[in-house]
Amino acid sequence: MDSNSASYNAGQAKGQAQEKASGMMDQAKNAAQSAQESMQETGQQMQAKAQGAVDAVKDSTNKS
Repeated sequence: MDSNSASYNAGQAKGQAQEKASGMMDQAKNAAQSAQESMQETGQQMQAKAQGAVDAVKDSTNKS
């Protein structure tokens, strides 16, 4: 194997590694975004439930 061939193969391997790393970063970014959206949705649901509980308490104290 001459030096040109070795250099070419090294470049190929480097390019493939960079592409794989980029793909893994994209997957991690997508997972993080999905988790963030899920947390926001959970927070909104909890807020709505808390507001419902507050309203129920208000209603029960007004009826007494």
